[in-house]
Amino acid sequence: MRITICGSLNFIEEMKNIQKRLEEQGHEVSIPESAIEDKGNNHWDNLKQNDPKQFAKIKGERIKLHFDKIILSEAILVLNYDKHGKKNYIGPNTFLEIGFAFGNNKKIFLVNQLPEDSNHEELLSMNLICIDNDLNRIS
Repeated sequence: MRITICGSLNFIEEMKNIQKRLEEQGHEVSIPESAIEDKGNNHWDNLKQNDPKQFAKIKGERIKLHFDKIILSEAILVLNYDKHGKKNYIGPNTFLEIGFAFGNNKKIFLVNQLPEDSNHEELLSMNLICIDNDLNRIS
């Protein structure tokens, strides 16, 4: 299966680890360009502070590039780990990616249960499949 991994750039190491594990299972896996380049949130926070126009331009390009990866995939896998004290975190970019995948009839897998936050009802309506951190449940 072709899978695109989505999630916070705080989880770059996890993205690479899961990509490797899924590829060992025979899947074709894409990760965000920033994860490939090891450009985490600190890189983007610095760029936003020092050059907001360039940040906005590149961020838009990266969002579109990841959408292109989702289009070429059969499914997305959302890495919704705990972040900054928020259980099973799904941030704004990941929320966009989930909505985009849903609108394009892709399977949507979550590593963990849905977060109990303000977007819970919208996420619940998108037919998400929780794998409870068991990659063997992806099919």
